[in-house]
Amino acid sequence: MNGWDTFLRDLLEQMPLIMAGLVQTLQLTAIISVSGLLFGIVVFYLTQSHLNWVRRATQAYISFFIGMPLIVLLFLMYYGLPQWGITLSPFMVAVIGFTFNVAAYNAAYMTTAYNGLDFSEIEAARAQGFGHLQIFRFISLPQVLRLSVPALTNQVINNLKDSSVAFLIQYTEFFARVQELAATNFQFFKAYLFAALVYLAFVSVIVLVARVIEKKVAIPGVYR
Repeated sequence: MNGWDTFLRDLLEQMPLIMAGLVQTLQLTAIISVSGLLFGIVVFYLTQSHLNWVRRATQAYISFFIGMPLIVLLFLMYYGLPQWGITLSPFMVAVIGFTFNVAAYNAAYMTTAYNGLDFSEIEAARAQGFGHLQIFRFISLPQVLRLSVPALTNQVINNLKDSSVAFLIQYTEFFARVQELAATNFQFFKAYLFAALVYLAFVSVIVLVARVIEKKVAIPGVYR
């Protein structure tokens, strides 16, 4: 029996655990993509605050979480917080840590898109008596989200790929199960090749969906 036969046999034996890990990965990716987007909108809104200290604090938040390596943040929460009497499950650490990180990136993407808007529309809305929140809700945010679709969908792809680091805080996602598979027969190349192909397949699906979304929400004259 050659190496591939042994690997495929072990792969089939552990497939239920691997599929369970894949579900965990997709669940985490979906949650942090949604929570990161929603919190990112809040952070982006705060960057438009009339209060100087709020804008400064928000920019500091964005810079801090973009600058901090994600794995350091996860380790700080999972291994550091228990020393202060705060113990969270691996899943909660992953969700909270990723959300803070993803929200910072999403807010930065939306800020870039906002800077490219036609501010005459915003000035016209102010002249007609629209409040700050109304302008944000009905004018700024819809256009910003449409302009940010490519960056936001790329972030979803990054969320899927980055979720693989969660195994380092004992979260049994897909890559953790692949690690277990590789440890059973020491077929590391085959196991990691299998993992790479699975990630590539899901990334390809996200890219195809993203292209459909981009075409549907494209602003005439902006996307070609």
